[in-house]
Amino acid sequence: MSHLMNNYARQDVVFTHGTGSQLFDEQGRRYLDGLAGIAVNTLGHNHPRLVAALTQQVTKLIHVSNVYRIKEQEVLADRLAALSGMDEVFFCNSGCEANEAAIKLARLFGHQKNIDQPAIVVMEQAFHGRTLATLSATGNRKVQAGFEPLVPGFVRVPFADLAAIEQVAANNSNVVAVLFEPVQGEGGIRVADDDFLRGLRRICTERGWLLMVDEVQCGIGRTGMWFAHQHAGIKPDVMALAKGLGSGVPIGACLTAGPAANVFKPGNHGSTFGGNPLACTAALTTLAVLEEDQLLARATALGERMIVRLRERLADLPAVVEIRGSGLMLGIELDRPCAALVAAGLEAGILINVTADKVVRLLPPLVMTDAEADELVDKLAVVLKVFLAG
Repeated sequence: MSHLMNNYARQDVVFTHGTGSQLFDEQGRRYLDGLAGIAVNTLGHNHPRLVAALTQQVTKLIHVSNVYRIKEQEVLADRLAALSGMDEVFFCNSGCEANEAAIKLARLFGHQKNIDQPAIVVMEQAFHGRTLATLSATGNRKVQAGFEPLVPGFVRVPFADLAAIEQVAANNSNVVAVLFEPVQGEGGIRVADDDFLRGLRRICTERGWLLMVDEVQCGIGRTGMWFAHQHAGIKPDVMALAKGLGSGVPIGACLTAGPAANVFKPGNHGSTFGGNPLACTAALTTLAVLEEDQLLARATALGERMIVRLRERLADLPAVVEIRGSGLMLGIELDRPCAALVAAGLEAGILINVTADKVVRLLPPLVMTDAEADELVDKLAVVLKVFLAG
């Protein structure tokens, strides 16, 4: 009997090694990774450049306290600023920590404007993390239940609803920021359109609010741009990153610009492990490979290929409500709960995920080949047809 805490519904498989988009278990059975550790393994498994960079870094330094300068951290901050147009970067270890930093920054920003009870607009079906503050910002009662009292200071509106946000603006003088995902991952691969993003940028500018984008899952090239909000040609005031930034090595980042820059001062926020040399080396290598191997364009092309093939293979299934996505964030919405598909997929040799109860989520590595993508779609189509026939 394992002494692990029972807080995951784990599948009964142990992976021992992988290469590219393929994983292998203790019996040597091969699986196609359609999940990438939930949008984490950007470069797949055992990428030679990442392995070499991390191996070299381990022989020099793994961790140094943020009491001192860390060269790799400074180089990475400059690189992220160049890609995003943002001004400052704070490094942490995860997405919820990046969002937690954004929430703290927004509150401090509000207090500096003499707002005693600063509030943040958030959206239904959002997922921002599992710390108490990010859990409270999340729009999913299932993950909040049992952890009350929740942290106050959040005003919830429907996803991508400009009229609802305008109504909040007219009736709540305590609002200081809006926090949202350009593509809701846990919420079922729901994509905010460009007009909404541009409209939200306009409202935040007019009201003096901070526009805070959670790019934890949809950032780092996954949608075909470095950051999903760039499809709309806007720039946020705060951006949260994590997941795919380190290709499996834990690292998160909270970036600021414009009115959000210089809000944090020494002592306001910090992280013990955030931005250590090993994590920053992983991130720098990930960004370099993405650029040099043109994997952003690859994400766009492969995502389009998979959506076309999914629609062809699933066209005869009335239970399929919609197939949607952006780049390599793909969702297949069914008309019924389908959590059982995770185990069925594993049995068929594919790693998939179900989110929002009824949406099959695909988040493959950006290095997946055409042949692997076709195989993933074809095997998933068979699994879906068996499930729906039963």
